[in-house]
Amino acid sequence: MGYEATFLGLLISLLFIGLTGFYPGGIIVPGYLALFMDQPLRIIGTLIAALLALLCYRAASRFLILFGRRRFVFMILLGGLWTFIWILVFPAIFPVSFEFRVIGWVIPGLIANHFERQGVLVTTAALVTVTVITYFLGRLIFLIF
Repeated sequence: MGYEATFLGLLISLLFIGLTGFYPGGIIVPGYLALFMDQPLRIIGTLIAALLALLCYRAASRFLILFGRRRFVFMILLGGLWTFIWILVFPAIFPVSFEFRVIGWVIPGLIANHFERQGVLVTTAALVTVTVITYFLGRLIFLIF
């Protein structure tokens, strides 16, 4: 299963959003997470970076006017910042496995944006559901073709 999973993830995300009305952390996110289902520490690291971006946003929103596009861009920047920190600082402080890192620069910000819009629990449940469906359907298609 290669990068075709991202397109499959897009289709499943759109169907899921149409049926439930809940966003799985961004339309493209489940497809990318499905690519890393064999590396659960990377998925956990990505979710932690998204939660940290959300916490920083909530702290900053007390002093800044952040809504709409500004909020979205701010979340993407915070997600990228936490990814950068994760890559440079955390290995020096906590010498953990190389697998415990973040997926992409934009993915944590997209997830954090939906954490803020829908809530952490709803977004995480939708994200897990669509990612697992994408992974298993992608594996099935890969086995058939």
